[in-house]
Amino acid sequence: MSEHAGTGLDEALTKMRSVGVAPPAVDVFARYWQQLCEGVTGTIGEDEIDPVETLDALEDLDPDADTEALAHTAVVKLNGGLGTSMGMDRAKSLLPVREDQSFLDLIARQVRHAREMTGARLPLVLMHSFSTRDDCLEALGAHPDLPVDGIPPDFLQSQEPKLRADDLRPVEWPPDPSLEWCPPGHGDLYVSLLTSGVLDDLVDAGFRYAFVSNSDNVGASPSAAIAAWFAGSGAPMALEVCRRTAADRKGGHLAVRRSDQRLVLREKAQVAEQDSAAFADIGRHRYFNTNNLWLDLQQVRDALAARDGVLGLPMIRNDKTVDPTDPSSTPVVQIESAMGAAIEVFDDATAIEVPRSRFRPVKTTEDLLLLRSDAFELFEDGTLDPVVDPLPLVTLGDDYAAIRDFEQRFPHGAPSLRQATSLTVEGDWTFGQGVEVRGEVHLADTGSAERIDDGDVLEGHRGADG
Repeated sequence: MSEHAGTGLDEALTKMRSVGVAPPAVDVFARYWQQLCEGVTGTIGEDEIDPVETLDALEDLDPDADTEALAHTAVVKLNGGLGTSMGMDRAKSLLPVREDQSFLDLIARQVRHAREMTGARLPLVLMHSFSTRDDCLEALGAHPDLPVDGIPPDFLQSQEPKLRADDLRPVEWPPDPSLEWCPPGHGDLYVSLLTSGVLDDLVDAGFRYAFVSNSDNVGASPSAAIAAWFAGSGAPMALEVCRRTAADRKGGHLAVRRSDQRLVLREKAQVAEQDSAAFADIGRHRYFNTNNLWLDLQQVRDALAARDGVLGLPMIRNDKTVDPTDPSSTPVVQIESAMGAAIEVFDDATAIEVPRSRFRPVKTTEDLLLLRSDAFELFEDGTLDPVVDPLPLVTLGDDYAAIRDFEQRFPHGAPSLRQATSLTVEGDWTFGQGVEVRGEVHLADTGSAERIDDGDVLEGHRGADG
């Protein structure tokens, strides 16, 4: 540690206070900064946990469940992302997903449909970052029926300084001072609900529960059955989890901590090398977190009050560069936490197994191409469900990673994928209108720009060796 590290915390806290970051959020940051100095890694050894053997499952619940619990539920969407992984610089939730409807439009349809089916008020509340708030509130103007009296449409997540990796001082970046700041991860949900006043607003208006999910997960629609199950459990918090498949071996999983029998989440970064095989064993560790969760708002408020706003979620160290688009810029540490990790903080927190249909996140242009294709159907309730099983595997090269480049190469929309097993695209290929993909298709890199003609049927291999 640098000899200057001792002043890093004071500098960071002063910087946060100067822009009006709420005191509880400042306290959370200070706790994590101290953990960084102490070298806390958050590693969870295989000898410290047991696998989760059985869970209640959505498929076993009454599909015609009483809607009373849903009537006292609010829908909270994490909406702070800019879609930087897809080369975006504005709110990801405004990206068109299907039939010119954005994530935000689909969320509105899902909430509206659930209201019509159940009679519940179901307020929609967005947790924004400073970068997404204005555009998304403007877009919500197209849905004037969504607001619920007494409930604000959104609240802001906190912000914190990026720290120099060498001495943990707040980084300075004169070319763009906004890059000196970062969001603290979605674990900030709890303290931001508290400090914004939205937690009190919801409870005081008679809302006991909240269903929380990412805005880019098109499968995360309100569920009366899960709401009734959660209310009946008496738990302060519940995670929706899915069965892991071979494709999920590198992702985190749910486990039981032996020392206190609490449920915990273990991510890849928390696994020692000698435990890698056990971590990837989907037969042993069967469930992964969808980041859909249910909260008892009264119990959450009580816990936050008892802990002065600091829940004590496990810290996540994220090593980056101050300018994420410039790998040669100053190395920094971003302190983050995950909202699902609160499952180990709350007494009697639980989980429920849900089908994969409730986990349809869009993290890449490959995910987006699938959802835009005829392999999925958009229903009146705002959900997108697959019409083929299994879904084709889509692999797109670097030329398609950024949304602008992706759109240019699919100017007429997605090709037909209903009869596809897989589509692998290497190099620069632009797709014409009405293209069909059948079976396993591999488009190889020819070293030059190529075009698929209108109405073409793709089968087998094309390109350098085709």
